[in-house]
Amino acid sequence: MNMQYENSSKLRSLKLNRRNSAVLAVMLFALAAVALPAAAATTNPATECVEVAGTVVNQADCWLNDGVDDGLQLVTFFLFFVGYISMGAAFVFFMSERGNVGKEHRTTMTISALIVGIAAFHYYYMRGVYVDHQVVSIEYRYMDWIITVPLMALKFPSLVGKDAITDAKFLGMGFTGVCFTGALIMIAFGYLGEAGLLMGGSSTGGILGLVLGGVGWAMIIVATGTPWSSGKGVDNDKIPAELMWSANALRWFIVVGWIIYPLGYLFSPKADIIDLGAEGELWMGIAYNIADMINKIGFGVVAWMGAKKAAEATA
Repeated sequence: MNMQYENSSKLRSLKLNRRNSAVLAVMLFALAAVALPAAAATTNPATECVEVAGTVVNQADCWLNDGVDDGLQLVTFFLFFVGYISMGAAFVFFMSERGNVGKEHRTTMTISALIVGIAAFHYYYMRGVYVDHQVVSIEYRYMDWIITVPLMALKFPSLVGKDAITDAKFLGMGFTGVCFTGALIMIAFGYLGEAGLLMGGSSTGGILGLVLGGVGWAMIIVATGTPWSSGKGVDNDKIPAELMWSANALRWFIVVGWIIYPLGYLFSPKADIIDLGAEGELWMGIAYNIADMINKIGFGVVAWMGAKKAAEATA
């Protein structure tokens, strides 16, 4: 009788958690929609240019059809829209699923939701800048990364559990310190290089920013490990079997998925490494948008899969 009552109580608690998570997700999404400005200027990609006496009189409306880099501009335009919509949808999904995993992994789901939720806001504004000014903003981009990249590093220990995190030190820092410091180095030098603030904005400064930013990336890899090895701060033997696949998937994202970012950096105009003229900024934006959607949403999905497996194993 007591066991039946206990099972019934657990079932009611699980249903309540699911309902509360779903309601919270919808409320936060609705709040975000109300908080955003009443709609940034909307551009119709099909608008044709109108010339009067040899001058285009509706350039602000037809810039996607003016015959200058139209294909790349349209892809960039499309990816900004898809970026903030997909990030917003992922936020709702992760918050809705928060109550469907074990208590030990609800923080993981919250971090996943924060990452894509913050990114959705920034993508909304980056899209607005692009539509209004035809500029791919690196300022909003780095505002997003300075918050979300450390959160992505923090997600790893929240998934594998504190028992799998070792006491080993690297440069006098533990796991969290190495990951946060690495993230800050990566973002700081990346921005300095892309903003042309290193060595007078020369190509040497751009390369220096890329290399020093890569040092931060390497620090995170050293701490978390690779798909084929334990990290300095992680003991694979202490990661539960049901979480091992997800842990290695997160490592694949860090080791391979993040390669897309330095590829985009190469085309950054002020980094001055590969000069493609006006097209360089567009290629940079395309690479960064694709990388963000793959890594931020994918990072959360594989963590959710691991958390679900862990919940099923203990059910």
